[in-house]
Amino acid sequence: MVAKRRKLSKKKIGRLICVLVLIGGALFFHFWTGEKEIDIPQIAEHIEEDSIIKHSKYIDSLFAQPRKEVVMAETRRRPYGYRFQTSYDYSKGFPDMNDVQLATATRLGIPLIADREDAINRKEELVYIGENPFFVIDELNYSIPYLVPRASRLLDEICRSFVDSLASRGLPFYKLFVTSVLRTQSDVKRLRRVNRNASENSCHQYGTTFDIAYNKYIPVTDPREGIRKEYWPAELKQILAEVLDDQRKKGTCYVRYEFHQPCFHITAR
Repeated sequence: MVAKRRKLSKKKIGRLICVLVLIGGALFFHFWTGEKEIDIPQIAEHIEEDSIIKHSKYIDSLFAQPRKEVVMAETRRRPYGYRFQTSYDYSKGFPDMNDVQLATATRLGIPLIADREDAINRKEELVYIGENPFFVIDELNYSIPYLVPRASRLLDEICRSFVDSLASRGLPFYKLFVTSVLRTQSDVKRLRRVNRNASENSCHQYGTTFDIAYNKYIPVTDPREGIRKEYWPAELKQILAEVLDDQRKKGTCYVRYEFHQPCFHITAR
């Protein structure tokens, strides 16, 4: 049986041409200057870096733009226009697997941190997120409340957009519930002893990744208003999913819908 030849995509052909051009340029330069050693793998690696780094710069410019003013609804709007319904398959809507998120996390995040003591010496590279008016941090047993700046900025944007969506529909405010943040290598080992589904090569180790619960929301109340109607997590989950879908389509993050732990697993890009 004759094996079928695989056709190269335009993207791969373009990348191959770029590599050949750079290598050719390097060979010419070294021939002209008399240099003998050429680090060709380093040249090829630089080409691979371009897509993630270039995209991250685009996201930086996107977040630098001013936020749009939110039009608050005085009364509850009818729930039309939701892109997500209770019958929606969230796993298909948020399919970004660990290997996809890991490729970005390892490039845009920090080097692995051995333990909590080592984390203290790396605080200059991280942002503390333990206190925020838009979300609440869970009692963290296997992670610490720190993220790299771009992930902290993404989390803040998601939470603000969630509140904006509530306000535009005339719904009361809720804070999101963050369940997992930065994990040290020691945290990962301890977690794997009690949770076999936990990945040994976790994106959480790079400070680019966080989990937001989709079954728990913290109401923001005014003592002067008295008792108010509470909304079901399923309805709030639809709104949160809409916000994440919008961010994912903008290219600001990867999102994975988790089953074993009721959360959205999110990595900043």
